[in-house]
Amino acid sequence: MNGIMIQGTSSDSGKSFIAAGLCRMLSNMGMNICPFKSQNMSNNAYVTHDGLEISIAQVVQAHAAQLTPEVFMNPILLKPKHNQSSEIILNGKVFAHSTRHYREFTQNEGIKAIRESLRHIERHFDAVIIEGAGSPAEINLNAHEIVNMRIAREADVDVLLVADVDRGGSLASVAGTLELLGSDRERVKGIIYNKFRGNIELFRSAVEWTENYTGVKVAGVIPYLEGVKISGEDSLNIKSMKRGAGISIGIINFPGISNFSDFDSFIHEPDVNIIYVDGNTSIKDFHSLDAIILPGTKNTFMSLEWLKDCGLDVMIQGFKGFIFGICGGMQIMGRELFDPNHIESDYSHADGLNLIPSITSFNANKKITRQVSGFISGTHEHIHGYEIHYGLTHHEYNHDFHELFMIDASPEGITNHDMRITGTYIHGVFANDNFRSLWLNRIRRQKNYDAHETDTCTVNEDSYDSIARILAQNLDMNLILKLILHEDTMLQPQ
Repeated sequence: MNGIMIQGTSSDSGKSFIAAGLCRMLSNMGMNICPFKSQNMSNNAYVTHDGLEISIAQVVQAHAAQLTPEVFMNPILLKPKHNQSSEIILNGKVFAHSTRHYREFTQNEGIKAIRESLRHIERHFDAVIIEGAGSPAEINLNAHEIVNMRIAREADVDVLLVADVDRGGSLASVAGTLELLGSDRERVKGIIYNKFRGNIELFRSAVEWTENYTGVKVAGVIPYLEGVKISGEDSLNIKSMKRGAGISIGIINFPGISNFSDFDSFIHEPDVNIIYVDGNTSIKDFHSLDAIILPGTKNTFMSLEWLKDCGLDVMIQGFKGFIFGICGGMQIMGRELFDPNHIESDYSHADGLNLIPSITSFNANKKITRQVSGFISGTHEHIHGYEIHYGLTHHEYNHDFHELFMIDASPEGITNHDMRITGTYIHGVFANDNFRSLWLNRIRRQKNYDAHETDTCTVNEDSYDSIARILAQNLDMNLILKLILHEDTMLQPQ
């Protein structure tokens, strides 16, 4: 195939970042470029226009390539569960609730779906940017892996190997990875050193040593970028963001937290501090927050139990600031949860935090995955997002609580009159600039801060273009284009 594969010496080396940047750069050059990752392990999921689940990382890369996200960009998604197993999502739908027979799956349904996706991409796109996972040098996994060198062989593409300079040991990780690749080493045609801080001239000797020792050309050294943000794909990217004075929002860091990309938009709000809260957070620090958010979770009952075990349930119930729940977080905020058929857990019933007059029942083994759009209740302000959840929630609206949104003329979510206590099933709700600003500005008014609205669409597009420019400035694009297109033609930016 026309294309290239981006592999890393480790997780979080910057593969997704490099892939997204290449997608935007090549798209800007006029190529119809498609991102692809055969298998992703992440609870950070997205729902496509046709109701199918894929990883956020490939959604970001699709947007960078100026495409609509589609399931063939990520045919297999593994969603980790609390019991060291994972839910298997195949071609966007639940295939199995456990990875107990995963090896058999990889060699049958898994590789079949991957080949079908690659054939579709080959027919409809000029080239593919493939992202690997973790490291290709995990020799204990190589016999059954379907995400690194196996995929490079399936697509018959060359590989760029990315190493994270910032974490240290990058030269050793490059040399060691290549040493363990066996015959697949021949596919590695370039090395990218990523996240370099300081004077690039001080790294010249490292580049020379790498090329002399490995015989592989260094395709570029990418500087550590400050202020350029794109969505992360796994919990390694969960970090607090403190900027000093401003609004402080605490995110409850459930052990099974999911869809933490719901909070990416806050990165672009200059007066917002994000603090991830767990059982080690002091009572003083907790009550100094202006707002707390209960995010989505892979297991609502287990997350509720964790809150109670570490005492966060009492702290949340006594919190005087703003409280917002999304999906599983909203379910936890209700009065009761029922799971008579043990669809999600071994519990049949649990008492919620009783913050909202709601009851959730897991009475059908059917996952709801859909994109939604509608209006903020009582306004003509449009909102959109997506739902991924088991369970149905019944809200008892009354004089204190009313619907948050109107979706297809039906009420969705719940909030009180000043939005101090709010819940919704909609992921991506804060990506709506109008709604995020509405909620944040209520908090700002409490602190006598000026209200404002941030245009995140423009910021995101600028980020993609900035990453593309930085890659173009620091990579040997003649080499990379030759590897992708199998020729020496240099495309011109449009």
